[in-house]
Amino acid sequence: MPTDNPAPEHEHEHDHGSAPHWLPHWVQERWTLLTVAAAGLFLAVGFFGEKFLGLPHAVAVALYILAYVAGGYDVACEALPALFRGKLDTDLLMLAAAAGAAALGEWPEGAFLLFLFALGHAGEHYALDRARNAVGELGKLMPRTAHRKSGDRIEEVPVEQLAVNDVVVVRPGDRVPVDGVIVAGESTLDQSAVTGESVPVSRKPADEVFAGTINQENGLDVRVTKLASDNTLARIMKLVAEAQEQQSPTQQLTEKFTRWFVPTVLLLTVLMIVLPPLFFGWEWSASFYRGMVLLVAASPCALAIGTPAAVLAGIAQAARRGVLIKGGVHLENLGRLRVIAFDKTGTITSGKFAVTRIVALNDSNEENVLRFAAAVEAQSSHPLAAAIVQTARDRKITFPTAASIENLAGKGIRAQVDSAEVLLGALRAFADDPAAAPGSSLAATVTQLEADGQTTVIVRQAGKFIGVIALADEPRASSAGIMQRLKALGVNQLVMLTGDNEAVAKRVAATVGLTDVRAALLPENKLNAIRDLEREHGAIAMVGDGVNDAPALAAATVGVAMGGAGTAVALETADVALMGDDLGKLAFAVGLSRASRRIIQQNLAIALGVIALLIIGTLSGKVVLSAAVFLHEGSTVLVAANALRLLAWREPAAI
Repeated sequence: MPTDNPAPEHEHEHDHGSAPHWLPHWVQERWTLLTVAAAGLFLAVGFFGEKFLGLPHAVAVALYILAYVAGGYDVACEALPALFRGKLDTDLLMLAAAAGAAALGEWPEGAFLLFLFALGHAGEHYALDRARNAVGELGKLMPRTAHRKSGDRIEEVPVEQLAVNDVVVVRPGDRVPVDGVIVAGESTLDQSAVTGESVPVSRKPADEVFAGTINQENGLDVRVTKLASDNTLARIMKLVAEAQEQQSPTQQLTEKFTRWFVPTVLLLTVLMIVLPPLFFGWEWSASFYRGMVLLVAASPCALAIGTPAAVLAGIAQAARRGVLIKGGVHLENLGRLRVIAFDKTGTITSGKFAVTRIVALNDSNEENVLRFAAAVEAQSSHPLAAAIVQTARDRKITFPTAASIENLAGKGIRAQVDSAEVLLGALRAFADDPAAAPGSSLAATVTQLEADGQTTVIVRQAGKFIGVIALADEPRASSAGIMQRLKALGVNQLVMLTGDNEAVAKRVAATVGLTDVRAALLPENKLNAIRDLEREHGAIAMVGDGVNDAPALAAATVGVAMGGAGTAVALETADVALMGDDLGKLAFAVGLSRASRRIIQQNLAIALGVIALLIIGTLSGKVVLSAAVFLHEGSTVLVAANALRLLAWREPAAI
């Protein structure tokens, strides 16, 4: 099976820590849990046995040594090879502190340190694995076989054997095994696994469907358009895995800090051990003990785990809700935006024309205007024609079949309907008709409609003008509410960048609540507008369709592509893809990113605060080794748990 295809459940790799390969598989799978449990058991029996049950000290020490081995095995397997490569990390600090405690005879405290450190490591792995697995669970949604149709015969085959243009049968209740196009049947599909849409959607012949979605009602015949290794769900999982490997700016800064901080702590520990006996008359045992406490106190474990855990959890939660964020840097940048620029067509608007008004003339009526217009346009594939025909059907208007259809290049279309000539077109198509001359009532009507940003189609039947149909690419019904949600999240500047004329742009902007409009822009002008806005406001996002807006998307701090599901260009080029062609997911993504930034900042504050508190307490002699161990490892577990809250994040209802 191709590597970028989701693996079957039984083939999933497991984190076995440093488990020896000769152990039984069930032991390897539970290695981390077993070693932590063994370390805790040996420590508890040794401590309570010696303290309350009269266990000989030598036996207790032997149990503490076993606790050392169990708790420190995985840590040593990571720290020692790193040391030989010249890398000094927090694992090495913990081993040194535990060895120092043993040298002092503080066996219980050293064993307690390694037990808690191993427990903290297990918690860290759990947090990171859970964040990764939140998206990996999508792999279980992929059917392993499909019912391929060959003539009258249907055979079950592995999805890897399907070729492009094969036809598969999807029964009610089954998951769609491929990305494809419906060739027969109508049904509703639950697409939440891929697009995050909470409501099932209706699908009919010629509509796209995606692998992993659920067919709910009727059987479908689907023609394969993508191989199993290249379907939308497989690409999402691959890209999310790559995104989770990318470091955010805060994570990069933290790693740089850790690289110089660990050697500094080791140097300070040596100085803490050596200088007080030489210059202040301390006992060597006292200074050595204080040095070991300093090792534990200054270890930046919580600092190292707090940011990546939050980034992984944020990216995973976004993917589960139909938003693909392709890296920690984009997650953080999305969370600090104060300005967002939008393309108009297909983003703020639906990208489809709709009839907005019908003006009947010369004693005609709206039904009659639509009847003749739909008859002529029924055989055209033009977007305006499709909108007119659909409106007639929605109003249940029956229209005849047109004959002798003739396209008039750049002007309109002419045909015979009920033995009379019908001509549809723009005002310029009727330049030779005095009734359409400048200053006429017809011309005034058209001018007024077009000034409102609408496109007009004039209908003349048997030499008499019977009406004007106005059409527009209307804003999405949800656009105004989404802009309010973005403003509530602190996005103060909402700008439209469009190639449309200014009248159209301003009408749409006023309808949905945008704060700025820049119209009549060519692609290069959009690029310049993005740069100007970035200089003026700082970080900026550009939201577009991922194709025509490519230069502006690339120049923006964060490029957001609409309609990512099934759109290879959007998936491959954008920083963020809204998988369900739902602009509402942008508000969700901004809110989630802001929450991620808050949690990252909280984790940094917790980690640095505990380190500072412990260092001060250690240097002043107020903190003992057991307290340092507890507070240090407790902070590590706390930041991991704090990061995992993002996996349950929901946009507040008030927004």
